[in-house]
Amino acid sequence: MQKIALILQKARVFYVCLFIIFTVSCKKQQSTKVVSETPLETVTKYYKSNLNLSLRHLDSLSVTNNFKEAEKQYKLARKYFKICEPILAFVDAENYKALNQPNILKIEEEDATDIKILNPFGFQVLEETLYDENYNQETLINVCKKTKNRLNLVFNNTFLNFKDYHVLWLIRDEIARIALTGITGFDSPVLEQSLKEAIFSYNAIAEILTIYGNRFSSKTLIDNWRLEIEKTIKDLDSDFESFDRYSFIKYHTHKQLELLNDTKKDWQLEFPLKLAFNHNITSLFSNNTFNISYFSSEQFDSLPKERIKLGNQLFREKALSKNNTVSCATCHKKDKYFTDGLPISKGVTRNSPTLLYSALQKSFFYDNRAGSLEGQIVAVVENKNEFHSDLKHMEQVVSKNPEYVNQFKKVYKDSVTENHIRNAIATYIRSLTPFNSKFDNNINGKINSLTDAEKRGFNLFTGKAKCATCHFPPTFNGTVPVLYKESEMELIGVPKNKDTIHAELDSDTGRFMVFNTEEKKHFFKTPTVRNIAKTAPYMHNGVYTTLKEVIDFYNRGGGIGLGIELEHQTLPADKLNLNAKEMDDLIAFMESLTDTI
Repeated sequence: MQKIALILQKARVFYVCLFIIFTVSCKKQQSTKVVSETPLETVTKYYKSNLNLSLRHLDSLSVTNNFKEAEKQYKLARKYFKICEPILAFVDAENYKALNQPNILKIEEEDATDIKILNPFGFQVLEETLYDENYNQETLINVCKKTKNRLNLVFNNTFLNFKDYHVLWLIRDEIARIALTGITGFDSPVLEQSLKEAIFSYNAIAEILTIYGNRFSSKTLIDNWRLEIEKTIKDLDSDFESFDRYSFIKYHTHKQLELLNDTKKDWQLEFPLKLAFNHNITSLFSNNTFNISYFSSEQFDSLPKERIKLGNQLFREKALSKNNTVSCATCHKKDKYFTDGLPISKGVTRNSPTLLYSALQKSFFYDNRAGSLEGQIVAVVENKNEFHSDLKHMEQVVSKNPEYVNQFKKVYKDSVTENHIRNAIATYIRSLTPFNSKFDNNINGKINSLTDAEKRGFNLFTGKAKCATCHFPPTFNGTVPVLYKESEMELIGVPKNKDTIHAELDSDTGRFMVFNTEEKKHFFKTPTVRNIAKTAPYMHNGVYTTLKEVIDFYNRGGGIGLGIELEHQTLPADKLNLNAKEMDDLIAFMESLTDTI
């Protein structure tokens, strides 16, 4: 019996040892699984964790009756939203846009039979509702629920599946987004928390780079990233009005674009296609910044010189009009920076805008009725008050000219067609993006001649004066960075004349004339302010003859500030409270945007 008991005891010891070995082995396997987690899996967890935290604080916001607690929960929800921004804005652009839309009525006009009028929601709407002088908790809760539902939809339908080059794309987009809209106060209209929120997003960039740390073959490069982001965050720790945005872009944004190019080389990556920005950009203010074909219906690496030359000839060709008296250059004179200098152009009802940088838009005419430069040319040719012609006549005229016929064979490898004629003219217009102004050359480090007044003016333009929340750098027009899919329209309340005591709204109804949408009355496209010192008079009706008058209009709060009743004015009606020196500084900056052409 003792022998049997001894055998059983040994057996028990054996099985206990086996169990321990098995358990330790399993733990090691589990540990191995954790270690082998891919960077994408780690990023997904990080992203969804912050989405969840934003949702939790929105939950708390929707049930509190205490204003201070509501304020706290809103700021926390917004914080985690901003941490998610680099990824969310890249992988789900439409939902990001919806969650971060301004507090203005949204009108979607597909055609005359499909017009949708939507009430806004999202974080900007929450901010304005929370701090409204007529604060209404029921309204706040309603907006909060809509925002939470949309963010919850994002959370439940997020499956990140991108390549390594997507990581660099989303980082580049966020760096540009912060520089072009983030630090301007574009999406923090009341609290002006843009700088603090930019810190949240830069921390997210740093976290993403850390997660992908093993992709770096150069330790020096990742150390450079860490040091640069630390310096960036330190400089962002400033107040909104005194922040030096000029230096931030020149010494941080552009530095980070260089680091991105170094990282692309280090990771041995190639990008499969171009988006709005060209690959390998090191500046946001260069004639190499934009992929012009992104704004066109055709794809090309560069604009063919022979096509530009042909387009320039056709641009000045009066024979394209019915009575041989009008060309494109009639209203867009090069010596007047492609305007005509008149309040209202001859034969039409609006001021002639500059064609410089017009290629960097998604919509054309003051009322956005054309979707391409080629489409705009059709409207000009067929307008009885302009060319008073048609495409067939235009094609016949050019086909009868032997010189043109030979050029078209050389440039297009084809005969003359109205499509090619329009494309040639459009190509010439697309070439008019010089980016060689005094401001461009200074912010790119080519020269060092920008005055203190010009720098202060830029910082005002992109800060206190809020100009850059509609005129987005670097194009300084209304095409929204960083996706550049939409050219915005605004209702600012342009008056009929300069009378500031008994101001009357100009009678031109703008976008309303396209689809008769009542809520779009008096909406006009936001034009560029580049070369504005050379393109007076100003506004769609040429009402103002000096930049000082223009700034005074905005300083008063637009049409509403002049006493005009406007239900849907998109320009904030609050006075800017700019003093005389600040107005002079703004003018100095805008004058520095003059190109050599």
